[in-house]
This record gives sequence, C-alpha cells and structure tokens, in this order.
Amino acid sequence: MQFDHMAFEVGDLERAVTFYVERLQFRESWRHRNEEEREECVFLERGNVKLELLARLDGGFHRPPTPETPYCPHLAIGVGDLDGEVEQLKSGGIDLLRGPLEVAGKVRWLYFADPDHNVIELVEWLK
Repeated sequence: MQFDHMAFEVGDLERAVTFYVERLQFRESWRHRNEEEREECVFLERGNVKLELLARLDGGFHRPPTPETPYCPHLAIGVGDLDGEVEQLKSGGIDLLRGPLEVAGKVRWLYFADPDHNVIELVEWLK
C-alpha cells in the first residue's frame, strides 16, 4: 500500500488551478467532469505530490472560516530548502498562517492556505 493523493474542495475550479500552477509550480495532469455526480475534478502534480481539486457543478461550496490551529486537515509537502520556499511564497503574494516553526535539529515547517482556505504545510526534515 502507498499514499496516492490528497483532495481539496474548491469553490472556483479555474481560480484554484491557477493558484496551484502559477504560484506553487504544480502542473495539471488531467481533469474530468462528472455530470452524474455533479462535480468536476482536476489532478495536479509537483514532483511526487498529487493533489485533486474538486468543485461542485451546482456551486454548492461554502467557504470555510479562516483556518485555525491545529490546521487539520492539511496537505504536507516535503521541501529541501524551507527558507527558499518562504521567499517564493512571499514573492507570490502568499501570506503565511504560521511559521516557520522548528523542533531543533529535527524538523522545520510552516503553514499557508489556498484561496479556499485549504491548508498546506511545507516541511523540511533536518539531517
């Protein structure tokens, strides 16, 4: 058994795809519109991270309140240079929810959210 992907519900599929592709360097791998289930999905990839974005065709999405700790659920993405990622986020106009945080000698991480308040964690495991 292996982990396959994480899914987030979004209110505006095209806005969400643009955010993940332009600001987080994901690439769109495929999409599907399911009239029977009244939803559309887009699969995105960055390295070995796979993310599915789902939108209801009836527009029934209700934006969640501002994310609060413990920020669950969230998508955690491993990175090799957290400081470099922070600079990329800031230059892309993405505000951090919290962090960078650190457990000395073990791990560093931070949290931010997409336009639909889905939480993403970037985590750097220290050697």
